[in-house]
Amino acid sequence: MSPTVAVVAHRKKILGAGLDRLRVLITEHHVGDLLWYEVPKSKKAPKKVRKALKQGAELVFVWGGDGMVQRCSDAMAGSGVPMAILPAGTANLFANNLGIPIDLEESVRIGFHGRREKLDLGLLNGEHFAVMAGAGFEAEMIADADGQAKRRLGKLSYVKAAVRHVGGPLVPMTIKVDGTTWFEGEASCLLLGNVSTIAGGVDAFDDARPDDGWLEVGVSTAKGPLQWARVLGKMAAGRSDESPFVRITRARKVSARFGAPLTYELDGGEREPTTRLKAKAVPGALTLCLPGTDRPAEADRPAEGSRPAEAGRV
Repeated sequence: MSPTVAVVAHRKKILGAGLDRLRVLITEHHVGDLLWYEVPKSKKAPKKVRKALKQGAELVFVWGGDGMVQRCSDAMAGSGVPMAILPAGTANLFANNLGIPIDLEESVRIGFHGRREKLDLGLLNGEHFAVMAGAGFEAEMIADADGQAKRRLGKLSYVKAAVRHVGGPLVPMTIKVDGTTWFEGEASCLLLGNVSTIAGGVDAFDDARPDDGWLEVGVSTAKGPLQWARVLGKMAAGRSDESPFVRITRARKVSARFGAPLTYELDGGEREPTTRLKAKAVPGALTLCLPGTDRPAEADRPAEGSRPAEAGRV
């Protein structure tokens, strides 16, 4: 029987020959019912996703950037229905980390014929995220890189925004990982990661994998242009945890308390300032359509419950 397929698309995003071409490509695969939803902004997408699932969608194509993928992932988490990403955003961080090409025809092919994998999500203050979440410098940088600048400058917009925020103040933070106080002091940024590459194409978490059941946790005490330049230099030339202004570890659960309200973000989407964050890893929460047809050998997957050594200051 032909499958019921849904498309949830951010109509302002562009990929290949556009949404009309997408409709043709999907119908060439002899689908059953085609459920088609277009939204003007990503925050409207979860309602459409839930509607598609209720109507029996067996495959959901998501057209948009990381913010769109985050909103749809939040609605699809735990459903078992595969998501196929059509990377029509600026950074497309999740797609890039997973090897999904910025190519309309190929990403549609992966949706129908690629392998299905259950990957982890993070859950922060009640919302799932796929790539990263953070508070402080990193969140302020992303909030400052507005949509118009990203469309015009692409990844360079993040660099320009970062330059404007490197002089921001340090904020008292208490961070607990798996119930134990891990960091207590003044910091400029708290970052949680599900994958290695984050905003601006920076490799922040060298050992991150979206199928290991852990959240990467990073905190930076860098202040001012010189110290941030040293941090970014280490990220570019070596490992993030080799910087004297960075600490990195992994955790199942994370809680943080800030001495002043901080803006926070999930996959590039800004949220209201808060003084508390509560996060956890959600293993295997989202089924993704990925390149290739064969599942990786079990020997190549990390052992369940294994925990790599913690990295601290250098």
